[in-house]
Amino acid sequence: MLVLMALTQISAPPERAIVAAVDAGNPAARTLLETAVNINSGTHNFAGVRAVGDLFRKEFDALGFKTSWVDGAGFKRAGHLIADHPGPGPRIILVGHLDTVFEADSPFQRYEPVGSTTAKGPGIIDMKGGDVIIVAALKALKAAGTLDNLNAIVVMTGDEEDAGEPQAAARAALVTAAKGAQYALGFEDGPGDPKFAVTARRGTSSWKLEVTAKTGHSSQIFRPEMGYGANYELARILDGFRRKLAAEEHLTFNPSLVLGGTTLDVDEVLARGTASGKTNVIAARALALGDLRTLSKEQLEHARTVMKAVMVEAPLAQAEAALTFQDGYPSLPPTEGNARLLAEYDRASRDVGAGPVSAVSPDRAGAADVSFISHLVPNIIDGIGLMGHDDHSPDETADLTTLPSQTKRAAILLYRLSAARR
Repeated sequence: MLVLMALTQISAPPERAIVAAVDAGNPAARTLLETAVNINSGTHNFAGVRAVGDLFRKEFDALGFKTSWVDGAGFKRAGHLIADHPGPGPRIILVGHLDTVFEADSPFQRYEPVGSTTAKGPGIIDMKGGDVIIVAALKALKAAGTLDNLNAIVVMTGDEEDAGEPQAAARAALVTAAKGAQYALGFEDGPGDPKFAVTARRGTSSWKLEVTAKTGHSSQIFRPEMGYGANYELARILDGFRRKLAAEEHLTFNPSLVLGGTTLDVDEVLARGTASGKTNVIAARALALGDLRTLSKEQLEHARTVMKAVMVEAPLAQAEAALTFQDGYPSLPPTEGNARLLAEYDRASRDVGAGPVSAVSPDRAGAADVSFISHLVPNIIDGIGLMGHDDHSPDETADLTTLPSQTKRAAILLYRLSAARR
């Protein structure tokens, strides 16, 4: 996409210096982006995740941040990078992540220019580009002589794409860092359009539906003593979910894996399995695995309650079902604080000539790390990283024209939040 820059409204000398520093530092930012992308950091490539962490750690060290590495052995991941910069301004937490969905055995491994304004690469927008924007914005504040006022902590997790377990341990460092923060800025790529930022995200959790039923010769199916088999009962329940909940705003639930037959073999970690069953035998077992996305805790609990009620309200003869849930990423509910912070970001964007920014629908925003701190930080926006398209695919592409514009937006916002001394 091409960002048409309008005339800047920046007039204060420190802000003019910040904008000029971003432009001067853009070649170095592009080099840092290429270097980061060329280090494979699939979530389960622990050495690669640590290598990307080392790359960014050097950048923060050079800026005078106090850096540390949180070892991830306790939650079966590489770990997280923390960079702290105490200052007199209000506390701000900047959130990024080091890992990508592309593991070491992926054929998609390298940064590849596509003309002069775009480039492809694993994790280039999700979210090494966002990490680079964090660094570039802080460098611009340093060059303009305004970094000393910043009271910020950066958390770059090493397992955003596949969170470690137990989840509480995997997100403990992020939660601890967020305590006392007034603002949180998440540098995911969001919807990939610089006209939007994220003020609300749906949480994601998973569910498992298991059915057992009486088996026997298929010629006797539907008789009261034989019943309907596991597959019909599974289908009844799944369709009940659809009928009761599909029209609810912001709610989705997807049965991603369905198996049924006389025998099942399931690998729930990898979400795959096999089923076997002869055509003349009534199915004895059926299973469905799926996700559930909701905008609030209340919506999550409501959906789970309805799903449980559907399961028990009219069971078919000779079948029993069990429904279990597992928590995943929490939601980021829309709040007045988030809206106010977006308004400040929108003003910064207009002032640097990058145009207006509005809130994207939460239905277009997946789960992300900022949601884990929504109960602690009163003002949060996300999706302000590098723009592009086709993340999580071998066509993941960045619009490099948005690297300086996104950095200017972030840097000016950080300067103004720090200067407010709230």
